[in-house]
Amino acid sequence: MQTDPSPQSRASDDVLLAQSADGRASPPHGDDTAGAVPNLDAILRIPVVVQAILGTANMPVANLMKLGRGAVVPLDHRIGEPVDVVVNGRVVARGEVVVLEEDNSRFGVSLTEIAGPPGFNVAD
Repeated sequence: MQTDPSPQSRASDDVLLAQSADGRASPPHGDDTAGAVPNLDAILRIPVVVQAILGTANMPVANLMKLGRGAVVPLDHRIGEPVDVVVNGRVVARGEVVVLEEDNSRFGVSLTEIAGPPGFNVAD
């Protein structure tokens, strides 16, 4: 079976697929990834925690213990600066805080920059 290295024949960055006689993609001969494409759907359904980091603060434990209701903790980000969007401890995007149109009591993040892998620059 011949393998096609074109991007259309790849199910993921790690699994190279071959074209079968009926036109469907299948793993190359001898590859243990026979269920790779169906398993992709299972992977895509895995829930992850997405966090928008508005800022951080460092303080001694003594000051932390003095905090009470109404206390204000100053953060290192300023108003208007992009906030980090983090998944599993890794920054995946940056964006601006916005008020949701459908529910003015909630806010979200409008993405302005998508982070790629280390060393990857997204062209504008």
